[in-house]
Amino acid sequence: MRLGCIGDDFTGSSDLANTLAKGGMRVVQYTGIPDAPADPQVDAGVIALKSRSIDPAEAVRQSLAALDWLRAQGCTQVFYKYCSTFDSTPKGNIGPVADALAEALGARKVIVCPAFPGTGRSVYQGHLFVGDRLLNESGMEAHPLTPMTDADIRRWLAPQTRQTVGHVPAADVFAGADRIAAALAQQDDMGHRLIVVDAIRDADLIEIGRAARGLPLITGGSGVAIGLPANFGCTPSPVPWKGQPGRAIALSGSCSTATRAQVARHAARHPAREIPAGDVIEGRLAASDIADWLMTSDGLPLAYSSADPAEVARVQGRFGREASASALESFFAGVARLAVAAGANRVITAGGETSGAVVEGLGLDRLEIGPEIDPGVPALRARPDLVVALKSGNFGSEDFFEKADRLLAGAP
Repeated sequence: MRLGCIGDDFTGSSDLANTLAKGGMRVVQYTGIPDAPADPQVDAGVIALKSRSIDPAEAVRQSLAALDWLRAQGCTQVFYKYCSTFDSTPKGNIGPVADALAEALGARKVIVCPAFPGTGRSVYQGHLFVGDRLLNESGMEAHPLTPMTDADIRRWLAPQTRQTVGHVPAADVFAGADRIAAALAQQDDMGHRLIVVDAIRDADLIEIGRAARGLPLITGGSGVAIGLPANFGCTPSPVPWKGQPGRAIALSGSCSTATRAQVARHAARHPAREIPAGDVIEGRLAASDIADWLMTSDGLPLAYSSADPAEVARVQGRFGREASASALESFFAGVARLAVAAGANRVITAGGETSGAVVEGLGLDRLEIGPEIDPGVPALRARPDLVVALKSGNFGSEDFFEKADRLLAGAP
């Protein structure tokens, strides 16, 4: 294994694995830290943690344990992957994990780049945009767990880290890899260890990747990984896939703007059932009720708890943020487990926390990377008779659920 990757959630990790696979690397995504050595034919290993919203000290502990395993496999470069909307709070978790990994690796000139132009995320003058909107005007300011109220990545990162935060502006990035490398060195000379790097185009990410050759640690969204496979002598190639016939279900716990639009479109065309958070938390609705409904419905049934920000805030105010999130995650894990036991073999999920809960609930420890469904979302084979798609909340076209099922099934 040459490139070792640590992701702070499951959907983002599959997003990263997808990017590397398209670049020609043989990639395996692991759920948590493996207890055995990797296949020596694997070029890049992606360890998916569920560390985005947990206590920072625990996130650091898990990330360092993942680093130990990756280094034991021979990795010469480490990529720390977080969301392209930089999901965090001023007290967590990106800064502490980046600091700990940098210290363990003796890394300086640590790139911080959440840009992913293919999904509308760009960084310009240190500010993160979603499409033509600043991050804090994109809907992310209402995120139930990590509300993003400042688009200046330098300012948002500063209270999370012990290091000072530098910046490589767009003018240097546009000038190519050599200028980027020189700018990183200049920022390092100024004492900045974590350095936000602008990027608005895929071409920028490729040049950043070239400039990152030989750096022990890179951090960012999956977009910045576009340029990394070439540094290891890999070239883009089609990703093989064999479809899985059988029964499909869809589960959505994301409350993002994109997912709510996808849910609304799907519900107008297919069976859909809302899961009221209060009914779950107070025990009026059981996982078996929803699993039975999914397995007896026609077509591609969708069970969802997605709601607008006002409803989410009401539920959190009544039951508490952590209690609400934990109850719904456990519920979705139970639904998935029961549905798969009853014969579902294509599972589509929306939302990072929901996807992580489903993966853990199903006991999936290794995912083979298939072709891309939408930018950042690959098809994944979990077992010989089970395939999944794990979508981050803000990713995917409005017909994502239908599109994902067609590709998972192997339809033309």
